[in-house]
Amino acid sequence: MSLHELTDEQREIRDLARRFADDEIAPAAAAWDREHTFPREVFTHLGELGLMGVCVPEEHGGAGAEFLSYVLVLEELSRADAGVGVTVAVHTSAGTLPLLAHGTLEQIGRLVPPLAQGHELAAFALTESGSGSDAGAMRTRAEDGARLTGTKQWTTNGSHAHTFIVFARDPDRPSAFVVRRGAAGFRATREEEKLGLNSSSTADLSFEDTPAERLGAQGAGMRIALQTLDAGRIGIAAQAVGIAQAALDVASAYAKERHAFGRPIGGFGAIQQKLADMQTEIEAARALVWRAARLKEAGLPHSVEGAQAKLFASRVARHWTGEAIQVLGGYGYTREFPVERYYRDAKVTEIYEGTSEIQRLVIARALLGEAARE
Repeated sequence: MSLHELTDEQREIRDLARRFADDEIAPAAAAWDREHTFPREVFTHLGELGLMGVCVPEEHGGAGAEFLSYVLVLEELSRADAGVGVTVAVHTSAGTLPLLAHGTLEQIGRLVPPLAQGHELAAFALTESGSGSDAGAMRTRAEDGARLTGTKQWTTNGSHAHTFIVFARDPDRPSAFVVRRGAAGFRATREEEKLGLNSSSTADLSFEDTPAERLGAQGAGMRIALQTLDAGRIGIAAQAVGIAQAALDVASAYAKERHAFGRPIGGFGAIQQKLADMQTEIEAARALVWRAARLKEAGLPHSVEGAQAKLFASRVARHWTGEAIQVLGGYGYTREFPVERYYRDAKVTEIYEGTSEIQRLVIARALLGEAARE
């Protein structure tokens, strides 16, 4: 997609995120990955730049930009480090925006400004050990109105967040709740060891008669969760585009510099074809992401478009990061170059915020209607 399609403000926000990513994130990303470091200070700095609440209205402490600007920021952050990208994505799409969409005026005024300004982080707790794609099988329950008991798994930002959007049966249908860090009976019980995204936090949570406050109407949890995931998938698709773009940048630079048989390997047709296909598919993925973001911003239906963007972009990221390793040959398989990290980071974009199989189900049901349902 051409930058000429963006407004001046969108280009300025993108350029701000790119400069910060290049100067403050990329140089440290390999060390964060190797040492499994969560760079909390980065999110404080991003908050100072207005990038932790890009699409949050100014009256609530955000930058007041549109959803596409937020997507542009996610791509740039993820190009430098996908762990930073997913931290911001979940914090914004899955943590802050549901409060704006479903919270009371009092909840919004109390909870959103510190999130939008980067003073606090948000998390989204839906998945359990026995309920992933089948979210309706959750066992965490709400009793006595808003006291939660149960566990959640694989919660991004779980060890560092201050505000958690938590889903629980209430009593038979899921409701959404807000739990604050430090609440009685609530703790992060384990930090997950992962293939990639090692600069991000992925934690298991435990609730034992934990006081919470309801978010939205009783029994509306599944609707809130699905609406949140519709937007969140666009953000993860942008993350995938950023990872793939980073791999293309390294592979194309290497193809210009690495010589074999007396000339740059970029002079060989096999490398040229690979890089041409890589760039073309990344641009196609970016176009799908921008389309979905613009529909979301316009208040138009975007479930299918978000699913298409995530399905395609995640596949592009996973496939072409692998091919970037191939371009670099043996160097690509080592930690001397970052493409092996991109490859590890890319895989999860086909899994979280709805697996690729779930995205295909969303698309197929919209295409085929009742014929796609049993």
